[in-house]
Amino acid sequence: MQFDWMKTHATLADDPVNGFDPDAVTVSEWVDIAAPARVVWQVLTDMPRYNEWNPFCVRAESALEMGAAVHMTLVNYAAPGTLVPNCEYICAFEPERMISWEMVHSDFWPYPARRDQVIEPTGPASCRYISTDAFLGANGIHVFRFAGPWVKRAFDDSGRALKARAEMLFASETGV
Repeated sequence: MQFDWMKTHATLADDPVNGFDPDAVTVSEWVDIAAPARVVWQVLTDMPRYNEWNPFCVRAESALEMGAAVHMTLVNYAAPGTLVPNCEYICAFEPERMISWEMVHSDFWPYPARRDQVIEPTGPASCRYISTDAFLGANGIHVFRFAGPWVKRAFDDSGRALKARAEMLFASETGV
């Protein structure tokens, strides 16, 4: 399956400020996880523990409801050894399937973007995970060209770490 970001972003297609360009999307590798979607969801929504497993987002805090802020501390892949504060807002929340947050356009920060984290169940004890970041609006393609490669690396690193964490938790839960 390929995540259909065109469908997810259809409402933005005609928006001149936040418009969607399919060429300005960073897509992580698909990660097959030997744990059910509910365990992967548990890891993704246990934000106080991100520092225990996530190599990119080392701190996250949110009420995890539509419109809620997601306050994060990110490892700056563009400047190794530094951290970056970031705040985005939850824009999609479908338990055990998808969580998304976005940075909205403002005069202060005219670089809107939307991150989708998608879980696809593949069996009772397995699933697949992918993460995308759509850089939106007139500046989207420029942000993608600058940040796309390191964002992909960060998302790939996080996906592999998510797999390890979820599989470890599921193994401890099942005694396998």
